[in-house]
Amino acid sequence: MPAAAIEGTFLSKRFGALQVLKSVNLSVAAGEILGVVGPNGAGKTTLFGVLAGALRPTEGRVLLEGRDVTAASAARRCRLGIARTHQVPRPFLGMSVFENVLAAAAFGGGLAGPAAQQGAADALRRSGLGVHADRPAASLGLLDRKRLELARALATRPRVILLDEIGGGLTEAELDILVALIGDLKEDGMAVVWIEHILHTLLRAIDRLVCMADGRVIAVGEPRAVMADETVMRAYLGGVG
Repeated sequence: MPAAAIEGTFLSKRFGALQVLKSVNLSVAAGEILGVVGPNGAGKTTLFGVLAGALRPTEGRVLLEGRDVTAASAARRCRLGIARTHQVPRPFLGMSVFENVLAAAAFGGGLAGPAAQQGAADALRRSGLGVHADRPAASLGLLDRKRLELARALATRPRVILLDEIGGGLTEAELDILVALIGDLKEDGMAVVWIEHILHTLLRAIDRLVCMADGRVIAVGEPRAVMADETVMRAYLGGVG
């Protein structure tokens, strides 16, 4: 079998006496969208930090297309093909939309000169922001800031993209646009891991679903079957948020 695009094996993370991840296993194939859900405090964002390299696991390994990248920094993993977005968009407000994405292509993707400019232009086109390239990033509304967050990730030329609640705060019409954009990433063969609290939107887009609670994976599989699982329902009813 071909190697997974990204794989976490027996991932654990402790902060002092607090264990936030507890032997988590996760695997995502190229061209697959994996949803991740769970109550607040389940360990979802910590998992993203471990996969992206912002956090080093206490135990376990992270593999990118079969290559062990556990010891690699976040910057190195970005160059190797792992990109992430953040729940709250973080644009450089004093720069234009194009300059924001160009910086990602250059510093995140390692591109230079015309290649960086073309990479930025392609990312803007794919994210639907091409017409706003010259606008100040500070002038964008929430949907376009979310698109900019996605465009900056795409400009690094990822093979794996980690989306952290990218749908939060959007209207239903804006969520429709977002689902279409993420579907295009799948068609391009990208592996997508998507944390989202807006379940009806997430279920429209994903191939498989993982539910986490108390730092563990408690269910994984076909999305609606996972949501119907009694353990999952108890986790949501007993959790916060």
